[in-house]
Amino acid sequence: MKDITASAPLTRWRTIDLLTCAFLGVAFGVAYWGWGLAYEAPSKAVSAGFPPLAALFAWPWLVAGIVGILVIRRPGAAVFTELLAAVVSALIGTQWGLTTLVSGFVQGLGVELGFAAFAYASFRWGPLLLGGFLGGAFEAVYEWYSYWTDWAWGYKIAYLVLFGASVAVFGSLLSVGLTRLLANAGALNPFPPGQEVRERQAV
Repeated sequence: MKDITASAPLTRWRTIDLLTCAFLGVAFGVAYWGWGLAYEAPSKAVSAGFPPLAALFAWPWLVAGIVGILVIRRPGAAVFTELLAAVVSALIGTQWGLTTLVSGFVQGLGVELGFAAFAYASFRWGPLLLGGFLGGAFEAVYEWYSYWTDWAWGYKIAYLVLFGASVAVFGSLLSVGLTRLLANAGALNPFPPGQEVRERQAV
């Protein structure tokens, strides 16, 4: 099998890329459904005095897209993985119904644009932080017009900043940790993160 160069931009999708995105989407979709059941109580408690603080409990819903792009490293991976996770969680059953699909798309698109801004040539902290922030910000804007229609602009802007920042920091850290864990375990050998592990071990 031809080696996957860890540093070169990748564009052509392989069957294994599609299957891995599908697996990640399903796994995270189940996790998203579980988080939907668990997050409401602590979110309401923290945001009781300042509603935008609810954003601090929403960042886990963007991890699928970030992990997808970190593993596959091809244009569209973030949108594909995040949207599929949203579809799976909606099919299991969430309180948001089919609007979950809209969230999945806008979240994945935001993450995707962060890496596109670097021409998919870097998968380090620059595009991670930008993509994470944009993913959270895009979702916040969508929620302005679907859930938080009665909020003043001060609340809306605070929610956007908190959402974007929490995804950029916490979402990126968790995604990097999960990707490294899978790569070190040998589960990502056909992908750039696995190749990078082998390159480090060969030095």
